[in-house]
Amino acid sequence: MDPTPVARTHLLDLDRAALEAWLAARELPRYRASQIFDWVYAKSVADFAAMTNLSKDLRARLAAEFDLWRGRVTTVRASADGTQKLLITWPDGRAVETVWIPDGERHTVCLSSQVGCPVGCRFCASGLRGVERNLAAGEIVEQALRVRDLVATRRAADGRPARLSNVVLMGMGEPLANYEHVVQAIRILNAPWGLGIGARKITVSTVGLPKQIRRLADEGLQLNLALSLHAPTQELRHELIPWGKVPIPELLDACDYYFRRTGREVTLEYVLLAGVNMSPAHAVQLAAIARRLRCNVNLLRYNPVPGVPYERPTAEAAFAFQEELRRGGVNAHVRTSRGRDIDAACGQLRRRVEAADDASSALV
Repeated sequence: MDPTPVARTHLLDLDRAALEAWLAARELPRYRASQIFDWVYAKSVADFAAMTNLSKDLRARLAAEFDLWRGRVTTVRASADGTQKLLITWPDGRAVETVWIPDGERHTVCLSSQVGCPVGCRFCASGLRGVERNLAAGEIVEQALRVRDLVATRRAADGRPARLSNVVLMGMGEPLANYEHVVQAIRILNAPWGLGIGARKITVSTVGLPKQIRRLADEGLQLNLALSLHAPTQELRHELIPWGKVPIPELLDACDYYFRRTGREVTLEYVLLAGVNMSPAHAVQLAAIARRLRCNVNLLRYNPVPGVPYERPTAEAAFAFQEELRRGGVNAHVRTSRGRDIDAACGQLRRRVEAADDASSALV
């Protein structure tokens, strides 16, 4: 399940200590690491030859041993609402989705952590083929850099280039099932020598792996945690999420631990499926869970996936469910759907492109 090994090292896999160690092993000054990362993360330079304050010999050695960019943006879809979805293909031919969501001065990137997904949520396109492999830390970071460069083409209110402000690990894959690589990527995204994005601007979304939630709580990072609940009862949750075998009380205990250790509130993510998980009784049950955690609830109207037997609820039904939660003392929000005209559902663009490729191959 680990990333496919290749002969060359992906520079974006390295933190500063690792790059300093590489330099020291070659009897080169450690301070060069700061210069190299300044070119990569501050100046967005994607070619070692352009790092002009490094010697020609060092630039040649870097080019010989490291890949700086490893993926190719093979498809871009732009929505009428400004959202852009990128399909990034790696050298092994596997692809992941990355999404840029602009909202005024706020620019969010939604990152994938795996190729495919092992969770197999019945309503999601990401896991229809299962999981193919984990992404390496550098592959996760590279997604953010790709979007960061797109964001910089915009202008902020003060006339300066716009900045990537928020990161959510809510794309393809279960982040906590790829724990080491995800945490390494987060540390690079957060580091002052990296992208410098504050930990409180980074959200990790999980279907709920209690051991890993507790481990993340002890990392010393002020991250936001979102629990993808999607059902308020064990039976319905297991029906919708095959991985949802962990008892809900055990999940809540792990989230409670996360809150106590980090001081960061946990958000419940709840996809609304018409006629499935949004009855008044479900609202009462969900409100009890939310009160137990003292958390907010984000309600998301389902984005339909062709061939998957679930439907998007009406706006009226979604707001009625929200009102039931609020009557139960819960702070609940119906999130605005973004990018519905560009294969918005997670994994749907990848699925559509792969289907087109399969059809083309069949004609050859």
